[in-house]
Amino acid sequence: MPLVLERCTVRGWQLDDAPDLAKQANNRRVWLGLRDLFPHPYTIEHANEFLQSVTTKKPPTEFCIDIDGAAVGEIGIRIGEDVHRYTGELGYWLSEDFCGHGITSEAVPAVIEYCFENFPLRRIYAEPYANNPASARVLEKAGFALEGRLKNNVFKDGQVLDSLLYAGIR
Repeated sequence: MPLVLERCTVRGWQLDDAPDLAKQANNRRVWLGLRDLFPHPYTIEHANEFLQSVTTKKPPTEFCIDIDGAAVGEIGIRIGEDVHRYTGELGYWLSEDFCGHGITSEAVPAVIEYCFENFPLRRIYAEPYANNPASARVLEKAGFALEGRLKNNVFKDGQVLDSLLYAGIR
């Protein structure tokens, strides 16, 4: 790390990313695609709290998507535990201002490769909501296979939604 790509850089988070993070993450459309653990509205206090926790984590598993020195998104892996210790769950978001430019489609495969090389993973999966076809396309472009549709799997913003299970295997 860092991974310098054509459209962006994927790097470790820094404490001084807080203003950019708060600005880009404080977006209802971003929040709609994420779990409720991701707060909305997203304040500078949320950003500082998040950055305090991830900048001390060794090895790092949460990374900044950076464009021209500004934090515009996040991508990370949650390593499983116990019988799931060789499995990781991928999550990501990108500022609405930068969606549709191939940035996430570039960052996801690079981070997947990094994770397979640096963690003892055999499988990485993601569960985008079924109402988020753009995220499903990103995963498909990265070589993930659709393993199934999880009916009535999440409750988000007052609605019960299906989610999709995508996975990539080493």
